[in-house]
Amino acid sequence: MSCKMNYKAFIKLLKTRKSDDRVEVGGMEMRERILLVEDDAEIARIICDTLRQEEYEVTWATTGLEGWEDFQQGQYDLLLVDWMLPEMDGIAICRNVRLVSDIPIIMISARKEDVDKVEGLGMGADDYLAKPFSLAELKARIVSQLRRWRRYQGEEVRSPKSIYEHGLIIDWEKEMISLNDSEVFLTPKEFELLKLLANHPQRVFTKEALYENIWQQLDVGGTHTVTVHIKALREKLQDPVKTPYFIQTVWGKGYRFIGELL
Repeated sequence: MSCKMNYKAFIKLLKTRKSDDRVEVGGMEMRERILLVEDDAEIARIICDTLRQEEYEVTWATTGLEGWEDFQQGQYDLLLVDWMLPEMDGIAICRNVRLVSDIPIIMISARKEDVDKVEGLGMGADDYLAKPFSLAELKARIVSQLRRWRRYQGEEVRSPKSIYEHGLIIDWEKEMISLNDSEVFLTPKEFELLKLLANHPQRVFTKEALYENIWQQLDVGGTHTVTVHIKALREKLQDPVKTPYFIQTVWGKGYRFIGELL
């Protein structure tokens, strides 16, 4: 929070409304899994206790990097993330999660300006909750986002294979690649790179974003690693750099997948 008095008032607000503000959810048995990324232990404890009383399964991460690792390793239905976090901020988490998942993200922050809300929503958050907030409002927004997520999941259907021009076939279930009817053997990192790029056609990924997502580490000299793996992937896909069929270099920015589905 921006000042000590406001922080104390916020904690008092959460504590006083912890047990008497309940949200009706139509008699549903709530077993959705929520990942909370919050570095303030007192705020996190109150939120965790309250959501567990509502029958949610809650995992708490204390840093941005820990939250990103928890997300990669677990299965969650909603992400509740603070903006200001050590190691990796909430904006970076939103950006990284959106590269691999469409789960609801609610960002909580002491930043109240419209420009901050626009930035948070622009980076992939579905909702923005400014501190101080009541637990009743938080729970209501969680219920709303999960309701939309359940409807979305009921509509989403993915083909087990993607077939592209120039002979490329990706079997997502078997994690197998073939080119002109011959199997292409990729390393795990090469496959993850191709998967991330192909799942977001025409979207430009910086080397830093690719490194953070595939290697699950903050970029500390990792751009060379990405360059080496992209080069190897292109060679195996017989994809010329100057006239590519699949992976295009966007000079000064990064890479994007340009394969055309049949």
